[in-house]
Amino acid sequence: QVQVVESGGGLVQPGGSLRLSCAASGLTFSTYTVSWYRQAPGKERELVARIRLGGATNAADSVKGRFTISRDDAKNTVDLQMDSLKPEDTAVYYCNAGRQFPIPRDYWGQGTQVTVSS
Repeated sequence: QVQVVESGGGLVQPGGSLRLSCAASGLTFSTYTVSWYRQAPGKERELVARIRLGGATNAADSVKGRFTISRDDAKNTVDLQMDSLKPEDTAVYYCNAGRQFPIPRDYWGQGTQVTVSS
């Protein structure tokens, strides 16, 4: 059975940092595209950052230069380092692992709350 589990959320002051981690059982992250999404109250879920099978990454304009996504193949984890946090980064952050081949698969974690407030 596949499980995707996020951890590392919490309350942080503006300008602070948090590191989210996504761990998986039953799948190997290096064979999936792994993405971090977030959803703030009353807003749609949005893509934050993504790391592809070959290691290429991209991030939303709103977090470029502040957030970094990385993958540790030995630990089978994907982390999101978040620096210079702003109140508008407050949201539930979700990890997603997806692929199209050989069989389409799409897995989501349960989410972790990040609150940026003084």
